[in-house]
Amino acid sequence: MAVPTNRRAILLAIFIAFGGTFREGHIFPYSLTLLFLGFLFGYDIGVISGCLIMPDFQRRFGEVDANGTPFLSASRQSIITSLLSAGTFVGALGQAFTSDSLGRRGSILLWSAIFTVGTAIQTATVDSIAQITIGRFIAGLGVGAMSAIVPLYNGETSPKALRGMLLVLYQLQIIIGIFLSYIIDLGTHHLDNSASWRIPVGLQMLWGLILLSGIFFLPESPRHLIGTGREAEARRVVAQLNSVPEDDLLVIELMEELEFSIRAENDGGKATWMECFSTRNMLWKRTLNGMMLQFIQQLNGQNFYYYYGDTFFKSAGTSLDPYSIQAILGGVSVVGTVPALYLIESVGRRNSLLVGSVLEAICSLIAGLVGHFTLPPPSDVILDPSMLTARNKQGGDTLIAFAVLHVFSFSMFWGPTPWVYLGESFPLRVRPKGIALGSATNWIWNFLLSFFAPRIAAKIGPLILLIFFGMLVFGFFYVWLFIPETKGLSLEEVDEMYRAGIKPWHSAGWRPSDKPIAHEHDLEHAEEVKEMREKSETVDA
Repeated sequence: MAVPTNRRAILLAIFIAFGGTFREGHIFPYSLTLLFLGFLFGYDIGVISGCLIMPDFQRRFGEVDANGTPFLSASRQSIITSLLSAGTFVGALGQAFTSDSLGRRGSILLWSAIFTVGTAIQTATVDSIAQITIGRFIAGLGVGAMSAIVPLYNGETSPKALRGMLLVLYQLQIIIGIFLSYIIDLGTHHLDNSASWRIPVGLQMLWGLILLSGIFFLPESPRHLIGTGREAEARRVVAQLNSVPEDDLLVIELMEELEFSIRAENDGGKATWMECFSTRNMLWKRTLNGMMLQFIQQLNGQNFYYYYGDTFFKSAGTSLDPYSIQAILGGVSVVGTVPALYLIESVGRRNSLLVGSVLEAICSLIAGLVGHFTLPPPSDVILDPSMLTARNKQGGDTLIAFAVLHVFSFSMFWGPTPWVYLGESFPLRVRPKGIALGSATNWIWNFLLSFFAPRIAAKIGPLILLIFFGMLVFGFFYVWLFIPETKGLSLEEVDEMYRAGIKPWHSAGWRPSDKPIAHEHDLEHAEEVKEMREKSETVDA
């Protein structure tokens, strides 16, 4: 039986992140799609924040004050930004229907096309706030759907030894997309015409077209193929993903295992949404865990730093503009996500979440208390930065340092890990629906945070960070009590662990039972083929 080499596995992970896959000694654009799915997700989230404060954007879509100066009111900003979140929520749920009916590959094609249409509508807008918000909503449909499809697809096609790394690479792609959007906003905001915002917004059409072209190189998920009765095609994909011939013993064993598990899953007929919360195979617990991790992730506090980082930096007397501040935080996020590629498989999912909770909680507590007791009201800083005392500046420097450490810690632990866990927690039968519920939870709390955070911060200032501190403490205990370790397990073995009722704090030492064994005549045939191939290679040599 052939064994996939480490060289091939490492190249697979690298090219899924940077635009290709290694197969039969050649690099081809098979996984370019996965790069741009994560990249588009992040880019679309980050690009609008810089556009909102560009003068031309405000002239076209804002209002005019008593002095004749154009501005974007809080309500208009809320409309423009929140419509994306509304679209992502709908899209995250909608992909559950298309992933089953059209397949994972066909679903990616559909939603990426919808995303591209949405960005085209935004770019073509002249001065209609209705048109740009509709475009944001349509693009959000695609972003939300893809935020759920990629963990679904990656979880079903990745070797279990690399699955965590590949799902972290997806998070890294998101962060790179956000960072690049900040850099492009920084480079175009000085232009005194529509190019200042049309360039960063319009670039999404180029990303979308690249994505659409890459989809045709993607294979369908073998688990979906088997689930829909296309075993021959599934066998070809399994062989391709493992870089071995179709008649290899490895392929036979994997196909036998998948067919056995999927047949058992499908005995109950078509899955419903309510089944995600049923007691069958502890599905309710898996769904709840996936949704809770996404909920806790959004209330970690890192998004608050992204939204209000410029205010905190100004508290320390900095002269940096908001675009530079965004770029700094984006760069910290990229650097922080890189170690997670190693930590997710060495430290594991459960320990990553526990360590991240402790580190981020410490940062939130210190930053919140220091900010409250040492910084002046933000209005005083904005009116006259020279009013800052030495104590104000020391407090501001401390707050900034722990804000950066918080963002860095989040990027290493709580940023990627909930997405990894979401992508590997559900059986095939309900996987699209389970992942959809987790992704939708992420987006609805993203919307609620952006809507309520400024109102809360206006009342209590930096003490809002203590709310995030409390959520991180809650997150630590929730992970300890309810989140099992899934490192090194196949999706079918994760299913077995939940069915066995293993306590989360004992899950790291749990080992699955013996796997299903292929039929004897298949094994004999595979051995014969292997011997013939070895003899042929000897003769050729």
